[in-house]
This record gives sequence, structure tokens and C-alpha cells, in this order.
Amino acid sequence: MPRLEITDLVVEYTSAGYTSRPIDRLTLTVEPSSLTLLLGPSGCGKTTLLTCLGAMLTPTSGTIRLGDYDVGRLSGSRLTEYRRHAVGFVFQAFNLVASMSAEENVALPLRGAGVNRRKAHARARELLELVGLADRMAHRPGDLSGGQQQRVAIARALALDPPLLLADEPTAHLDFVQVDGVLVLLRELAADERTVIVSTHDSRLVPLADQVIELVPDFASEKRAPAVRDLAAGDVLFAQDDPSEFVYVIEEGSVEVRRRHLDGTEQVLAAIGPGNYVGELGPTLGLTRSATAVATEPTRVTELTLRAFRQRFRGNGWG
Repeated sequence: MPRLEITDLVVEYTSAGYTSRPIDRLTLTVEPSSLTLLLGPSGCGKTTLLTCLGAMLTPTSGTIRLGDYDVGRLSGSRLTEYRRHAVGFVFQAFNLVASMSAEENVALPLRGAGVNRRKAHARARELLELVGLADRMAHRPGDLSGGQQQRVAIARALALDPPLLLADEPTAHLDFVQVDGVLVLLRELAADERTVIVSTHDSRLVPLADQVIELVPDFASEKRAPAVRDLAAGDVLFAQDDPSEFVYVIEEGSVEVRRRHLDGTEQVLAAIGPGNYVGELGPTLGLTRSATAVATEPTRVTELTLRAFRQRFRGNGWG
């Protein structure tokens, strides 16, 4: 399987006299048979990078190499070959043909590549079984749930067996139950001799990934000095759905992270002890808190801006 190598990639737009550079000198290597996340909020360049990888957008400068493909310089038949056989794209809005059944949607790229009808539909049925939709092959998109439509879109992207699969916000339109199935499927596909790259702001994918690439603006531009906070047992460090601004390093004691569900029950996600940190995803992604952090004993924490946090933990996957 080919390795994906990105070197000094720049994407720049100019409009009405203003210049925007969502991708600025990005260098990255993605190993075969791995799941890589492009993590960050809307507007940080995730989709821009995916469209470059899919050869739908030409970068301003830099190189993208997948095996012997120099992606940014492809043209003519070589570009068509890359788009058909080297890369599969799962769009955020599914982009299924409403008048076609699930089987017909998956067979469509095969027919476009010249595969005869019988073989194309046999391959489509095989892929729909792979993604768990053996009993939904004749259903049209309007008769499928969001999670099922996403699975059809994934099956379609796999039709020509590409070594690289790109998925743009694959959980954006799914409810909590549907998300789990799609996440497991993406993880399984990455383990099956295929490189999977997913753009997302959904932190639930993080534990499944082999590599996480943070594509975010520097939200914490202020130079506020770190502050020390002392908590008694039971004190709330931050609450679920609160705005996110700081990251906390546990110096003494411990903090329990709890998520509240819609039915009012709570789930303990983690216990964080000295030398570790909590609360980094909220300020990193510009999101509200996804859980509550409570001191379980007398605890001292250091409160850091995102910039100070990155500086302190540089070389540990941050900064």
C-alpha cells in the first residue's frame, strides 16, 4: 500500500482584495492502513485539505504524493485514473441520487468506470453487506436513516477499491446512536489495508485514531499568566455545556470527568490524576464543554490558556 506524503502544502484564496490561507505550509506523513483525523472547527481548512487530497482542488504550492501519484500536478487521463481508482470520497451531505436504490447508488461509479451491469451490481451488493445494509439494498435514500445513508455513501466510495478513503464530517448529520456504528466501520476499514482520513470536529473519534492532526486557528492569543486554583472535594472545575476557555493541569489530587445524558443519568468517563491535564478539547475546537469535571478530593490545578498549554506540552502531540 502507498504512503501519503504532504510537503509544505499551501492553499491560498484571494477575494475582494483580501487573502485567506486555510492551509499554510502543512507537512504530514500518513502511513498505510491507518485512521487519521483532521480535527478542528468549521473554517480551519479540513475540507480544503480533503479536496486537495481528492484532486478536486489544486494547491497554491507544495506537494501531495500517494505512491507514484504527484496529486497536485495530475491532468488528463492520469487525473481520471487517480480519482477513480486511488481515492474514494465520502461527502458530508451524502450526495446520494434520490431516485436510485442503495444498490444502484453504489453501482453507479462502477458503471461509470466501464464495469458491466452484472459485475457492478454484484460488487454493490457485496459492499452493502460489508457496511451492514444487506436488508436495505432496494431502499431509496429517502427511506433510509441518516446513519444508513452514510453507510451507503461509504460503500459507494469503496466501489473501485481505492487505497485512500476520505470522509468529510461523516458524523455531522447523525444522532448519538448512529454515530457509534459509523465510527466502528471507519476503524475497521482502516485496519483492512486501506488508509482512511476523516475531517471532523467530533472528539468521539479521537480514541479510535492512529494519528490526530490539529487544524485550528490559534484561539488563545492572549498572554494571560497561568493561574492556580484550589478545589475542595465535590467542587466543580467546569460544567457540561459551559463555554470553554482554559485547559487545566492537575498538580495535586484528582478530578473525575462525568457526562450527563438526556435521560438524566451520568457516566464517568475518566479519573485524572497529578501530572495530567483535562479540558483541552473545548478550547482547541472552540466548543462548549462536553462533560463536567469534579474534584474527588482536595485538588490543586493550574489554569492555562490554550497557547500556554501548547507551550508546556510541546512535543507531546500538542503545539
